[in-house]
Amino acid sequence: MDYQDVIPNLSPVWTHYTPIIVSRAEGAYLYDQDGTGYLDFTSGIGVTNTGHCHPKVVEAIREQAGKLLHGQANIVMHEPMLNLIRELKTIVPPEIDGFFFTNSGAEAVEGAIKLARQATGRPNIVVFQGSFHGRTIGTMSLTTSKTIYRVGYQPLMPGVMVAPYPYAFRYGWDEEKTSQWCLEELELLFATQTAPQETAALLIETVLGEGGYVPPPKSFLKGLRKICDDHGILLILDEIQSGFGRTGRWFAFENYDLVPDIMTVAKGLASGMPISGVFSRLEIMKKWIPGSHGGTYGGNAVAAAAAVASIQAIREENMLQNCRTRGQELMIGLRNLQEEFPNIADVRGLGLMVGCELRNPGTNKPDKGLAKGLIHSSFDRKLLLLTCGPWDNTVRWIPPLNVTQSQIQEALNIFKDSLIEVTK
Repeated sequence: MDYQDVIPNLSPVWTHYTPIIVSRAEGAYLYDQDGTGYLDFTSGIGVTNTGHCHPKVVEAIREQAGKLLHGQANIVMHEPMLNLIRELKTIVPPEIDGFFFTNSGAEAVEGAIKLARQATGRPNIVVFQGSFHGRTIGTMSLTTSKTIYRVGYQPLMPGVMVAPYPYAFRYGWDEEKTSQWCLEELELLFATQTAPQETAALLIETVLGEGGYVPPPKSFLKGLRKICDDHGILLILDEIQSGFGRTGRWFAFENYDLVPDIMTVAKGLASGMPISGVFSRLEIMKKWIPGSHGGTYGGNAVAAAAAVASIQAIREENMLQNCRTRGQELMIGLRNLQEEFPNIADVRGLGLMVGCELRNPGTNKPDKGLAKGLIHSSFDRKLLLLTCGPWDNTVRWIPPLNVTQSQIQEALNIFKDSLIEVTK
């Protein structure tokens, strides 16, 4: 079917990386109206972690749709939400035993901030440079990955302070020096901008996402945990993009041997169905004034059933191990290309959350043009990739967790051909 009559009616606030009109999808591939397949290494920006239309997830959706589409959480409890809590309790730390569900990542972050303020009685929130937490007025106030997300919307929510993030490659230091400096700057922030006793929470993406796909040093997150413990501040970890297996563990913080006070999840939770969550210790949740937060669609029955099936599929098909193995192959492949193409300045990541930063080898300046050229050239070769970072000079690799070795190699071959074309 030709949709050229209605495509112009889409709001131009949406940007479009490709002109593809998708007719169907399966596994790691999207198919357009002509049946052309595209190897999708975007996963809907880290959403379809189990691949497109995983049979177990699709069946759960179909079955639940015939039983109950919507049961509002203030009025009734339904089986899919309760089953989801049961599944989640098998993969989150035992300390995390309180669950609230909503619809999107931004809503989850909004909920976490509201919870932290009520639980502590404190007003201020500290975020970290390069973070992306959403596009509502509240979450936009917490987002510093690009000015495009904030421009024209000022003034934003007050009570938000920004501390440096340990992006060691950008600073040109080793990880430990960067970690120590950032922790010292955070202590300076407490001495000059927000006193610890008026700070409700530190909010940080466990792995920096939109800001450049930058994993922090372990010592930095450990340092944040200690600072929070010392001052009665809550540590909120945003696992919206890094959760549900993306880094080779159920949650990225498992790579760092710590537990947050509050965590936010979305994206990969239900393989494409809209559901998100605020998870915390129940003792903290009990300080949330009943009725002061909520939502009509939170914990939707069909989305919750999809989430249960997603967790089960990841576990039963050993996708976490596959993520670690394929992620290592991807990193090795990109680092081999780095030896051949000096424009690849850095390769970094955890599991299948991998960033490839591009810079001009003569000036060491971020090379947005090259990154965008590579995205377009790869698209021409039927590979879908995205960029990220403040200068859009980092190519991010987000294949599904069940991606195969041959698909990883196919993507690397395409990327190499694109590098040859764009850098010649």
